[in-house]
Amino acid sequence: MKVLVCMSVVPDTTTKITFTNSDTSFNTQGVQFIMNPYDELALTKALDIADPAGGSVTILHVGPADAEPAIRKALSMGATEAVRINAAPTDAQFVAEQIAAYAKDKGFDFILTGRESIDYNGGAVCGLLGAMLNLPSINVITQLGVSGQTATIERDIDGGREIVSCPLPFVASAQKDLCEPRIPNMRGIMAARTKPLQIIEPVSGANHVNYSKFELPQPKQGVRMISAENPEELLHLLRNEAKVI
Repeated sequence: MKVLVCMSVVPDTTTKITFTNSDTSFNTQGVQFIMNPYDELALTKALDIADPAGGSVTILHVGPADAEPAIRKALSMGATEAVRINAAPTDAQFVAEQIAAYAKDKGFDFILTGRESIDYNGGAVCGLLGAMLNLPSINVITQLGVSGQTATIERDIDGGREIVSCPLPFVASAQKDLCEPRIPNMRGIMAARTKPLQIIEPVSGANHVNYSKFELPQPKQGVRMISAENPEELLHLLRNEAKVI
């Protein structure tokens, strides 16, 4: 059993978001980056399947060197090895191209991604990878089992969930109900220091998305108290200020 897990890094949820370069770039100064939570679920499920079979789990990240602490955390969770493609992850198409170029001849039994990264929330890499590698792709999976050369997968759909089966290899993206993320223990943390981390250069590829401007949401307004005996004022505010009716 040989599994690839695609990992991104995202700002910690307590990060104060600011922008630079005339609001066209995210300001990374002083930001603490962490492993994308959905990717933690993907890694945990990959380990749950590969470990009993004596298999291997490779972590793949597209990004610069400052992501290596998060990569080492993935190794401390139990991943066998890690690969970092030395390129800024400009957009989902570019990232998928880099992953596909690496994975196409490695013989992985399946590839897992997170449902989306919690910063840009694009959710496009899984489907793009499936198309580029000519593999089945299944989004937002909540259960995954592998028996022989067939996977049984439960996934979210509009209004419910469905169970599908598909042959190996395939690509799938992890949803929050898939499993509980592993917590690294001291043995794993120590072992992660010596596990291999391969750094490779990207294949040529153009940026497919340009950001013209980022804007922060409007700050929350203070609470306005309206007397229960004055519903006319409430209707006036909802219609003329909030413009919701």
